[in-house]
Amino acid sequence: MRSHTYNESLGTARIMARILDGKALAKEIKDEVKIEINNWIRNGNPAPTLRCIIVGEDPASHTYVRNKIQAAREVGIEAETIRYDANLTEEALMSIIDSLNKDKNINGILVQLPLPNSIDERRVCNALAPEKDVDGFHITNVGQLCLDMPTIVPATALAVVEMLRRFKIDTFGRNTVVIGRSKNVGMPIAMMLHSDGRHDSGLGMDSTVTICHRHTPADQLEFYCRHADIIVSATGLPKLIKADMVKPGATIIDVGITRVTDESGKTKLVGDVDYDEVVKVAGAITPVPGGVGPMTVAMLMKNTLQAAQHNSFK
Repeated sequence: MRSHTYNESLGTARIMARILDGKALAKEIKDEVKIEINNWIRNGNPAPTLRCIIVGEDPASHTYVRNKIQAAREVGIEAETIRYDANLTEEALMSIIDSLNKDKNINGILVQLPLPNSIDERRVCNALAPEKDVDGFHITNVGQLCLDMPTIVPATALAVVEMLRRFKIDTFGRNTVVIGRSKNVGMPIAMMLHSDGRHDSGLGMDSTVTICHRHTPADQLEFYCRHADIIVSATGLPKLIKADMVKPGATIIDVGITRVTDESGKTKLVGDVDYDEVVKVAGAITPVPGGVGPMTVAMLMKNTLQAAQHNSFK
């Protein structure tokens, strides 16, 4: 529900954006996944299994993996972290992945990115068995997504689509701007938003999509944003999206997350959007933190269950 504040200088009520609470929605989805897993086990199936490989000591990566493991265990997924130091060779990692691919007791595998510079991330992602690739980064899964075929979808992109659906944001024929063209986030978001909703994947949202990126001139970015009904920003550039770039009533999905230090020396997480000002203009907006982030973890749980169900029928 949108809220009203009183603007003393104008003597008028100003409508504030509806806050799209990703944390609450993620809990709802995880509760649904937990019920599905309980039913799955009651029908005689083993609990879904997930292995998270992390290489190196990047603090943010370790935090992300801990959150994933905790969420997995909460919903009934048997999950473990496999840790290696940054000296692990690419060939050693490929051998580890091969062993997990062949292990029939493992349903889902993810390799936390980024990897050390000495390791080719694309080669590693393509080494995973596509049916166990719960991140959805394998070339087969990406290709099937682009063809509107059922597949495992990258969790962050799936989180954005699920939020739009569950919060009943109309996308049919709407103008959408996706800012960011990464192969794991921006590209799959744009693919699903523009795709035909009648196709087999069931993920198409029939929107008219414009993709912007780091080389889009500032004046052009502003032009596209001002004409957008929906803006999805995934750049990691704090306060990239200003209030004067947003059409009144537009929906803003902020995928970016960056840790910044304020004037007092304290650190905090912020998104791509100048939230305090844009919330006064937009019709709906995701907060950071508490928006797309929790939903990404929830969708990873759905992907892991999907992998377990698929693998059981092979």
